[in-house]
Amino acid sequence: MLIGGTALLLGGGGLAAYATTALAGNSTPGTMSGHQQHTASAITISCPDVGERLRTVPRGAQLSVSKGLSSLDKQVHDAYHKMMGGSGTDVLNPLKAQRQKTIKMMVSAIAKNTKRPSYLLKMSGCTTKPVDEGAGAGGNDSTKSVQDGWYQGQNQTQGADQNQDQNQQDQQGQDQQGQQGGQQGQAGGPSPDDFVDINNVQPNADAPPFAAPQGGNASTGTFTTECGRNEDGHFNSDNVIVTPGVSNGAHHTHDYVGNKATDAFSDDNKLAASDTTCDNGDQSTHYWPVLRKLDGNAEQKPGAAQDANVGTTLTPATVTLTFRGSQVGQVEAMPRFMKIITGDAKAFTNGTKNANASWSCTGFEDRQLKDKYPLCPQGSQVVRTFAFQNCWNGRDIDSGNHRDHVTFSDQNGACPNGFKAIPQLVQRITYDVPQGQSFAVDSFPEQLHKPVTDHGDFINVMPDQLMSKAVDCINGGRNCT
Repeated sequence: MLIGGTALLLGGGGLAAYATTALAGNSTPGTMSGHQQHTASAITISCPDVGERLRTVPRGAQLSVSKGLSSLDKQVHDAYHKMMGGSGTDVLNPLKAQRQKTIKMMVSAIAKNTKRPSYLLKMSGCTTKPVDEGAGAGGNDSTKSVQDGWYQGQNQTQGADQNQDQNQQDQQGQDQQGQQGGQQGQAGGPSPDDFVDINNVQPNADAPPFAAPQGGNASTGTFTTECGRNEDGHFNSDNVIVTPGVSNGAHHTHDYVGNKATDAFSDDNKLAASDTTCDNGDQSTHYWPVLRKLDGNAEQKPGAAQDANVGTTLTPATVTLTFRGSQVGQVEAMPRFMKIITGDAKAFTNGTKNANASWSCTGFEDRQLKDKYPLCPQGSQVVRTFAFQNCWNGRDIDSGNHRDHVTFSDQNGACPNGFKAIPQLVQRITYDVPQGQSFAVDSFPEQLHKPVTDHGDFINVMPDQLMSKAVDCINGGRNCT
């Protein structure tokens, strides 16, 4: 049964900043070529995440809210660069003033059509804190399974000493392999300690989220849709779910399969009228951040801003899109135009509460990494897996923070009260990458390309008849395409 963490949130969250010396391409002993070497002082600007606190966004306020969230990101991004330029914490007061103005605009737009969300006005102040308090520093979650509580937000301290010992062994292994195959990287991340040799990771995926539903009450069928590998070159740096109507709302490049019309300005009617790369007339939208080879190539895909994401974009070797059932019973159809985001593009600073990254290697998928990139042996491909939310509130196709309308079942497969089981989408993407510390996921610039920030996005535009077929296959225990 595939379950996982909760949904992605973009907009107004914390941004990572380093008080470091960048040594790209340096020859300092102990530092990988192309990676950034950090001094002892690493800090982050951390702001209350306004997008996470949104509950109701009326249609008439949607564009104002989208522009506001994008502005909040840019404000903190600019403050980060000023701080790194020598301004220090003097940036915090001007940043607060900017955020107050933007949040007030958002609140006023929302209040025209629904109850005024005055609580948002208290979220303008930001602080600095050490980066090692964030998700991407310690790495103690990297080899934990769902049984250790990683997905459900339970106590993560149990077994930390054991994982820390394992990470020390992993570091030795990755240093050895990285020296053999490390490629020229990019300033601002990733760093060598973001990688781990998959051979040094203990198996941890013999239970949810990666074990298939099984047992007398389970719906054990699958429905797989074939949508290609983005051979058509559909890229942009938009995010139509989180910041509709705003170009470059993602600040990193997305890789698309399925609906050919998807960009920041695609409404439901445009999606429903579009051609698709998927079989069976499935017009659904699937997208995720591109993976890049760290070769210094400054290519910029048409329709996408660069935003400090540098390197040749890697085309997936395979893309598999599968819907699975429930451990405890039958699933119900997803409504058309339902929007689901899984993972957190700002998990490096937000923490792992909403993170849902899973990295592995072909031949080693019983070993899943949450906050490390895998170093795969020769002949093995890098694997990204996104297991989406599998419970729906039965009413809404989206929500103000793009999370509240869906959630995950518990470890026994049961949905919370008020939610019903729906087919669980699993996006599995593989890549041929050069050996060594040679690749990274696109990210918000201040997230330093950390693997924990990986995320996937989905808009269900299946015709109702096709969704009914998928549900019948899943509930009937058949494997269909």
